[in-house]
Amino acid sequence: MESIDQDGLPDSNSPNLHLTHPTPNECVFLTTVPLASNNGMTTWILVEKNLSQYQRPILCSCETFLKRSLMSDTDGKVEEVTIHGIASVFCPPEYRRRGYAARHMTELAKALYTWRSDQAKVVGSVLYSDIGKEFYAKLGWQPNSTNWHVQFPPMDIPRSSLTQELVEENLAELCKRDETIIRAAMATPTHRVRKMFTVLPDLDHMLWHIGKENFATEQLFGKIPPTKGAIAGQSGNQVWAIWTHRYYGHPDAESPNNVLYILRLVVEGDNSANKPRSTGESGLQTTEQEKQVDSLIAVLQCAQAEAAEWRLDHVKLWEPTPWVQDVITKSKINHCVIEREEDSVACGLWYGEKGGLGVPPVWINNEHYAWC
Repeated sequence: MESIDQDGLPDSNSPNLHLTHPTPNECVFLTTVPLASNNGMTTWILVEKNLSQYQRPILCSCETFLKRSLMSDTDGKVEEVTIHGIASVFCPPEYRRRGYAARHMTELAKALYTWRSDQAKVVGSVLYSDIGKEFYAKLGWQPNSTNWHVQFPPMDIPRSSLTQELVEENLAELCKRDETIIRAAMATPTHRVRKMFTVLPDLDHMLWHIGKENFATEQLFGKIPPTKGAIAGQSGNQVWAIWTHRYYGHPDAESPNNVLYILRLVVEGDNSANKPRSTGESGLQTTEQEKQVDSLIAVLQCAQAEAAEWRLDHVKLWEPTPWVQDVITKSKINHCVIEREEDSVACGLWYGEKGGLGVPPVWINNEHYAWC
């Protein structure tokens, strides 16, 4: 017999609960932005299957995004795969502490194994936990081995003459160059790791963040930031950063904690990039290394100036490469390193060959562009 509590709600273990997609009457969302458009985003809800759409309460919900990704093995065989990025897991306050969120995620893990697998093999799903590491780990999403970032203060300083501002029209070509570099690095055989994985930092990811940025800044300031990053150096030895302005509160509010996130930082010729840190690669094998150090510092200082101009409280750079980290440490740039234990903790659930839980790959480029 069906177990119903005093509020008339089903037990979280009820066979009458199932995962489905909402009707147009049950959700309103923006699906025209990159990453979400062309069925890239899917909304999932946990409901009672024996109730009609007009009667059923939505017990828990989330969104998933298709993410183009790469997987490579020890021999350097690179395969294009699909990862589902999970976002906005939400259980209404009146339905919390009943096990619905856990049931929702358990059903989701099973459903995503074959969801949109016509495009490329689905190897897993990722999410960014803001409730620590334990809840999702119990359901199969294990925290990544590293979750840290470098944080810089905003600085009202002139922008270096070494740099040029990036606008939205510049990003497509840079993302293509970046993908070429990543593919080449992952195609290099390595016997230190069994599998490597990365979410590709493609244009859709950048424009998804920029779309959120444009909406927020238009509401707050009546204008949008024209600058989407900075670049320095000559082609083949360039350094560039693509960033986004993220507002968690009005700049006039007490402790708004707003952030300029560097979505992706690229240093051409950095041998420590796009590889596991366990390989021990570091340094640039180039006669232009000194110039690239200057370029990197100039690009980072541009980010600090941008943060000051747009009244942001911090600049955050997630998990820079060993070479970049070494330059930052040796430079005079004011910064601190922060380990994330409670918020934006990258977690992954990985499938085995037959759909069960598999062995986690080494996640490279755990940078903010992949956050959702």
